[in-house]
Amino acid sequence: MTVHFIGAGPGAPDLITLRGLRLIQSCPVCLYAGSLVPEEIVKAAPPGAVVRDTAPMTLHEIITEIAAAHAKGQVVARVHSGDPSLYGAIAEQMRRLDRLGIAYDVTPGVPAYAAAAAELKAEFTLPEIAQTVILTRTAMQASAMPPGETLEELGRSRATLAIHLSIRNLAYVERALTPHYGADCPVIVAYRITWPDQAIIRGTLSTIAAKVRAAKLTRTALILVGPVLGAQDFRDSALYDAQHEHVLRNRKTAHAEASAAPGAKPKDAVR
Repeated sequence: MTVHFIGAGPGAPDLITLRGLRLIQSCPVCLYAGSLVPEEIVKAAPPGAVVRDTAPMTLHEIITEIAAAHAKGQVVARVHSGDPSLYGAIAEQMRRLDRLGIAYDVTPGVPAYAAAAAELKAEFTLPEIAQTVILTRTAMQASAMPPGETLEELGRSRATLAIHLSIRNLAYVERALTPHYGADCPVIVAYRITWPDQAIIRGTLSTIAAKVRAAKLTRTALILVGPVLGAQDFRDSALYDAQHEHVLRNRKTAHAEASAAPGAKPKDAVR
């Protein structure tokens, strides 16, 4: 018997991986986070399967349910939203399964920040603008942030920030990041990204809070901050530069491509 932790993706049912879907289709027990996993995904469970929403359950109740399935020799699909490695609370479940001697594995899913980038048609790493993406959250009613991980400290990097679980903390986000990014730094709030009711709100550090209040968003939103958002004035990457050689494109090929490119200089002038 095995427990399959499965990332269901950000919301759109067809963004679950093939592996994740096939596991759900084969498991006689399916436990899913109902507040964030679309019902269409768990409907793929086989006829007669036990399908339970774990949103109102405690950790003890979830583990008890898994242990009962284990005693019957039943395989369990434990379905989480997004990718379970990010704010999925799977580590505490796996720790208890280790103590009980119950085997498990993990199937990754599409995380919300990647889905947001796709919906925005954006790249979060642009040459000489940002080469780092920081996934973080702020302290509210959940656990405190560890030392060194406050927005005041992370903001010094001027990296692209994907701030989770913080839509009610926008005043703090503005206060903490403005000294590093500037009041006019672009901010995008992605609400229920890829769901039918998704909303994308664009603003700056100085305007986003008012726009989110006007939209009455209070949960299930990702805050994106950084100069890459909407940037147009950036140089091309060296990856596909005709004069850039690497293991798959040697100098001779690179020079030939450079010479053949529209507007290229004569071959002997290519450097």
